[in-house]
Amino acid sequence: MALSVVLAACSNGGSNAAEGPAAEPPTGSEAPTETSAGPVEISVFAVQEQGIDLATNKFTKHAEEMFGITFDWQTIPSDGAKEKRQISLASGDYPDAYILTAYIDQFSQADVLKYGQQGVLVPLNDLIDQYAPNIKAAMESNPELKTFNTAPDGNIYGLVAYSQCFHCSYPNKMWINTDWLEKLNLDMPTTPEQFKNVLTAFKTQDPNGNGQADEVALSGSTEDFGVRVLPFLMNGFVYNDDRNYLNLNGGKVESAAIKPEWKEGLAYAKSLYDEGLIDPGAFTQNAEAFKKIGENAGAEILGAGAGMHPAIFINLDGERSAHYNPLPPLTGPHGSFATHDAGGVSPGAKFAITNKASKEAQIALIKLADYMYTPEGQTNAASGMKGIDWEDPAPGDTALGEDVEPMVKPIPAKEGEEPRNAGWSGMGHFYMPKEYRDSWVQGTDIYDSANYERRLYQATLLYQGHEPQELFPMWSVWVNPEQVDELSMLQTNIKKYIEQSSLQFVTGSKDLNADWDGYVKGLKDLGLDRYLEILQEAYDASAK
Repeated sequence: MALSVVLAACSNGGSNAAEGPAAEPPTGSEAPTETSAGPVEISVFAVQEQGIDLATNKFTKHAEEMFGITFDWQTIPSDGAKEKRQISLASGDYPDAYILTAYIDQFSQADVLKYGQQGVLVPLNDLIDQYAPNIKAAMESNPELKTFNTAPDGNIYGLVAYSQCFHCSYPNKMWINTDWLEKLNLDMPTTPEQFKNVLTAFKTQDPNGNGQADEVALSGSTEDFGVRVLPFLMNGFVYNDDRNYLNLNGGKVESAAIKPEWKEGLAYAKSLYDEGLIDPGAFTQNAEAFKKIGENAGAEILGAGAGMHPAIFINLDGERSAHYNPLPPLTGPHGSFATHDAGGVSPGAKFAITNKASKEAQIALIKLADYMYTPEGQTNAASGMKGIDWEDPAPGDTALGEDVEPMVKPIPAKEGEEPRNAGWSGMGHFYMPKEYRDSWVQGTDIYDSANYERRLYQATLLYQGHEPQELFPMWSVWVNPEQVDELSMLQTNIKKYIEQSSLQFVTGSKDLNADWDGYVKGLKDLGLDRYLEILQEAYDASAK
């Protein structure tokens, strides 16, 4: 279970980690009491994940008994979830509430504003003040959480899935074959030039010892966030956020992709490509093809792999797994950066109450959400019921975080065991700051797949603090609803152009000297200045 949680956290932008609330609940956080009236029937639109039957689910029954609810589930499969949600809203035949799974579908910020200002989504401010002490305390103590949840008009129309995944928050890691470093008597590289020398040795000195020049010095994939090779390489020259290519300098929003340092980074990457040190497939292959390199049927051939975590390209239970260890961020001519984001928190709302809900239903729903802002409620909801999927730690158990008291000990599933159907999985993700994951019990052998989270935690500590002092918080900036469509079009076109051009510069179909000015002009022609203007306005408004 622990392994599946970790791997799930790294898909879809790493936003579905099975995180939980702070190890210590907010002050005054007694579990909400049952509603005073009899059971209230509440219709809920929800995605039903594999292995879960919401109607018979043990957490469903727990919530119904605790809050006097009878759920009328409007369940849909993952495929087409967004379209079905939009259809339900457009038709006017929508439920009392939406409890969504953020990594499958949720309300975007534009949706939240649109339906909130239309009156479809009920403002939660008063409900939180009166009936949700845990939510209120969390927002008061966590400004970032409040920013995510509060629309520009001051209303809270929905709750985000605040799921902080520490290792996901530094996604663009590099994993290097330390077994090969040892065989070739090489030190861990610390600069771009040293990394190039190591890759050259991997390529030319037969570290797998089979007498064939079959080594792939460096590879990656184009599939999913965190597996592309360029961000790690570029971060030795200029900060690369690997999504929108934005920098923040003295409160001014800038494009990293037109800076001289960006050009330098591309020149370095091109030098690796020209010498055969970057696998050409890294720019075209999917995750399956990447893993075939890591798990080559014959000799071990991969020297270094880009990825949020090594299970992307290697089997954790195989003998090669321990060979791949994190390469810390390289220190280049302009610094040592690491791509950083909000740890998997996607802006928008996964929980919302509509104007179809009675006052009684609204109170029951906000009390349910408030319960999931407590450690026990969050764990029962996201991970399964206590005594079935988790238990209190035993003496001698060690928490993931240093100097942290262990709070939750997973109960591993037995081989061949049927799904326990005791929790809501991603649908139950509400308030999950880093402190909670730090409190989960983990063994200390990082190469045991059961303790994979500790391996990733320790790797991420090497990247922590390498982000710039100023970061453009794309994940929490609210854009003017009138500009959302314009921004979306600009963002799509500009991002695509930057990525296509970067690949062309690295592979040589564009010349960094002859074609650079034309590339910059192309970005300007696509509306780069207007794009930055909209984002600057949104950032300034959010900062206020």
